[in-house]
Amino acid sequence: MKRVILVSLVMLAVMSATLSPLRAQEAGLKLPPYKKVKLKNGLTLLLMERHELPLISFELIVKTGSVADPSGKEGLAAVTAELLRKGTPMRSADKISEELDFVGATFGAGSNPDYTSASAEFVKKDLGSGLALLADLLENANFPQEEVGKALARRIDGIKAAKDQAQGVIRTYYNSYLYGGHPYGRPGGGDEKSLASISREDIVRFHRDYYVPDNSILAVVGDFNAGEMERAITDKLGGWVSRPVVEVKLPEPVPVKGKKLLLIDKPDSVQTFFMLGNLGVSRTNPDRVYINVVNTLFGGRFTSLINTELRIKSGLTYGANSFFDLRKVSGPFAISSFTRNATTEQALDMTLDVIKRFHENGVTDEQLKSAKSYIKGQFPPVDRDFRRSRF
Repeated sequence: MKRVILVSLVMLAVMSATLSPLRAQEAGLKLPPYKKVKLKNGLTLLLMERHELPLISFELIVKTGSVADPSGKEGLAAVTAELLRKGTPMRSADKISEELDFVGATFGAGSNPDYTSASAEFVKKDLGSGLALLADLLENANFPQEEVGKALARRIDGIKAAKDQAQGVIRTYYNSYLYGGHPYGRPGGGDEKSLASISREDIVRFHRDYYVPDNSILAVVGDFNAGEMERAITDKLGGWVSRPVVEVKLPEPVPVKGKKLLLIDKPDSVQTFFMLGNLGVSRTNPDRVYINVVNTLFGGRFTSLINTELRIKSGLTYGANSFFDLRKVSGPFAISSFTRNATTEQALDMTLDVIKRFHENGVTDEQLKSAKSYIKGQFPPVDRDFRRSRF
């Protein structure tokens, strides 16, 4: 028996016929009031008071991600983010974990193609110590060689293990085939060869070049006074040294034309995993809200058209979905599923048939109402400060 990993790239105009009736309706979202401040060193602060619980959450965005990885050193942004909590001149990795655990706080960081993010949460009474720790990790991470070696070895082992499971690597293969030489086609988490080439000096340089205040946005939400929080952050992060940042220029990728096929054979497998798609849209595309509604119907929920046909009605799979990955420039759109080797052709034909019928028939009023209700149900409950999105 063989499992085949199949990626088929086809020109899809699935969403275009369904956008017109949605354009006529305005979507609005009213957020609670917040304060926007820019510190002298360039750090942008977004401060939102929410006093229901004695918690304070921090979310930092560094406006550089894996597309800035040097060629041959893919995975550098991801490793740099992972190692933020592995040591500073004042604190070892164990000391950092002890301090977080002692107050029941959290800290984590990661990267994607367009940006790097770090998040932390503290109880209000521990804000002083928590903010001091957060500032130390962001400004003074020193990336001990021992921790660098362990992180790289762990990631390489994980990539090797993932190759035994099709679902662990198919999206990497898909993006590489779709984007070719574009930066979005490179593996953000790296591969065995690129990770092995990363040195501690590379990590220190990436942190120095991109983890700077005028390349960062810090959002803070929770039980605090905005004026007092601004002063506290200025005290702890106001000395964060600002440096010029070279912006990574991304070319607009070129959509695939016609039909192309990438076939990856794994002889010991009994299932076929497949993805079909093409370029989607950027995260600033004016149609993104409408596209989200339409994709919810097509493949964005359990009762979607594609999952209904491939799972509920036919039993060919345990799950089928579709997604738009919104990025700075056009991100990928894909339909994803899996099935037994013997039913591969049937599942692919059925997927293409669902696309064809959806494109021809568009969306009914009942379907549209259902999708909008589903999306609105994911917003927080209405209260005096927060009004749900009105589709």
